[in-house]
Amino acid sequence: MTSNSNAAHDATKGAGVIVGGGVLRNANNGQHEMAPLNTRARGDGHHGVTIVLSPPQRRSISSLSAPGGDDPTRAAWSGKMQFFLSIIGYSVGLGNIWRFPYLCQQNGGGAFLIPFAIMLVLEGIPLFLIELGMGQRMRLGALGVWNTIHPWLGGIGISSCIVTLFVAIYYNVIITWCIYYFINSFRYPLPWAECPKTGPNQTSVHECLMSSETEFFWYRDTLDASPSMDDNGGFKWWIIACLIIAWIVVFLIVMKGIQSSGKAVYFTSLFPYIVLTIFFIRGVTLPGAGAGLIHMYKPKVEKLFEVSVWLDAATQVFYSFGLAFGSLIAFGSYNTPKNNCVRDVLLVSLCNAITAIYASVVIFAILGFKATKNVERCFDNNRAILFEHNFTNMSTASDEAVNDFVKYLSSTNYTEVKNWELTTCSLEEQLSQAAEGTGLAFIVFTQAIVELPGSSFWAVLFFTMLLALGLGSQIGMLEGMLCTIFDIDIFKRVRKPILTGILCGFCFIVGLIFCTGAGEYWLKMFDSFAGTLGLVVVAFMEMVAVVYVYGHKKFTEDIYQMTGYRPGLYWQLTWRYIGPGLMAFLLGASIWGYVKEVPKYKAWDIETAKAIDQHYPNWVMAIALAMIFAGILPMPLVYLLRRFQILKVDLDIHQGSIRRNETTASTKEMIDQDDDDDDDFGNGKTRIDGPVATSDSEDNIDDDEPMTMTSKNNNLNSNNNNNLKIYYNNHQNSSKKPFKMEIVDF
Repeated sequence: MTSNSNAAHDATKGAGVIVGGGVLRNANNGQHEMAPLNTRARGDGHHGVTIVLSPPQRRSISSLSAPGGDDPTRAAWSGKMQFFLSIIGYSVGLGNIWRFPYLCQQNGGGAFLIPFAIMLVLEGIPLFLIELGMGQRMRLGALGVWNTIHPWLGGIGISSCIVTLFVAIYYNVIITWCIYYFINSFRYPLPWAECPKTGPNQTSVHECLMSSETEFFWYRDTLDASPSMDDNGGFKWWIIACLIIAWIVVFLIVMKGIQSSGKAVYFTSLFPYIVLTIFFIRGVTLPGAGAGLIHMYKPKVEKLFEVSVWLDAATQVFYSFGLAFGSLIAFGSYNTPKNNCVRDVLLVSLCNAITAIYASVVIFAILGFKATKNVERCFDNNRAILFEHNFTNMSTASDEAVNDFVKYLSSTNYTEVKNWELTTCSLEEQLSQAAEGTGLAFIVFTQAIVELPGSSFWAVLFFTMLLALGLGSQIGMLEGMLCTIFDIDIFKRVRKPILTGILCGFCFIVGLIFCTGAGEYWLKMFDSFAGTLGLVVVAFMEMVAVVYVYGHKKFTEDIYQMTGYRPGLYWQLTWRYIGPGLMAFLLGASIWGYVKEVPKYKAWDIETAKAIDQHYPNWVMAIALAMIFAGILPMPLVYLLRRFQILKVDLDIHQGSIRRNETTASTKEMIDQDDDDDDDFGNGKTRIDGPVATSDSEDNIDDDEPMTMTSKNNNLNSNNNNNLKIYYNNHQNSSKKPFKMEIVDF
């Protein structure tokens, strides 16, 4: 061999693993050299054949390393703060602002915190640790993790990716609407502060007077809503323009993976807390704030005996953490192997719960102020009507006296009085007019903002906060989806910005359906079907896969090796029994909810100026069912393909690794023996169930050139040739082709 053979051997000493009798060494460039199997000198001066096994070129952030091992080329967080803020930005989203306050109000006020806390402890935290811990242990995306646990479970990763795609498509439409409101927030007065005027006399639009200024601006100005889903009303160019802006912003943030999105989280995670604090300081000083808080958190203990309350609590915990999207697995895979993921889970869970409660205080303090203003306006209107009809003594009467007199007049049979449009003014009734989702953000809260001095300033702050919350969650979903896509071999050589651009472009094209007059109705359908049942099924299968296939004992040991903390009785009970039971309950309740009640959506009726209930058309329900099955079918489909070895239609979605769980029956015994001998791998540390470590190149395609090394061991038996053939043929005949083989003749 070359004169530098001894030096080359010394440089790589201790970095080998025995494979079929040959020594496989890890070269500096990530290629793996099989020591010469026949070093008998030849007469022509050549010294034999060196066989080099080199891993496939990788250009993704999901480059493989050994489970629990180090991979210098894999994307990693620049610091602990960046990881923590990314998790917070992903988990704390729009649901904390416009979903949790509504659930508290409707499900017993402060009493709702009891089932929420119980479901958080028994359902959310255990599954949170499973996803984050498995990602950190395997250092793979969702697809790689479940394939590693067992090839039959590979469909879990595909299902989570498909469901995440559906959610990401419509979630960015919410960001689009926030952009439209954000742009209009710079106008003064705010365009939703008063009804538009038409005609020579500049009279207010009757439809606006029949509803409210904020409702009219939302349904008629922003959405230009159609009467039903059967009539889409055509495309709205202003929504399309905002959707383009939204996807461009998302693309620029995620195009380089966490190298770019990791910087954005400092804004998307921290800015909402700054705005919430500003609104909190302003809100608690407004008249009526105390009434709003009392109304929200006044406990109604009798609600705890309703099953629907517990179901709402379990659903809120499930979606507030963003479980089963694959994003938490991806985030965990960028951590160092010794990161304390248990501490991270507990801190993020606590932060998530506190944020939801904190946001509820802010929201209902402002809504209490709005309700107080509406009641004052109601009394002023009643006094004006009574004064107009010669009840002058009522002009100076107290509010209670005016209300009593209005009730008395309403109880009489005079037709004339019924036409006076007198209304009973009630603060409790105003506070009970709850809203969630888009109704809370774009109708109810915007009305409260109008009442604040300097309303444009508060509107800009509010919608900037919604943008930051929405972008934080959207970034997390796309990171999880892209990490899964990069696990597929056919996408390995595609550069991250190109693949990200293709994905964003596809989502934009599909998202055009939300830019029609029926856009909000389609979003409601996607939200009700695309991201509900599929995610629950995926989460249930994840917990079963880790606890009963991978093994709860093995996972417990993994957590201990990574963190130094051994999960105790609480974790074992929730992982093995309580968690799967709650998931099964949530799944059954979701299916029963679909069967029990025919799904409806609210459509804007121009004549009555109200949003009325309508049943989904049959063709829309067919699309909804297709989305549900699209998110679930990959799991049984992949199982059947691999269970019965229908390999011709099975994608090669493995990552070029040699793992115990990824071998065929013919190679399992040999690889098991190799793993047992792998005590001196890489840096000298033993690796459990580890693959042959690879070092992947991101940018330099010349790294595919093999670097050969020599061995001082010239006494290898000639039978090693047969061992090598068995090893190579077994891997060629399996469905996994982890390495390409090059023979270099010196």
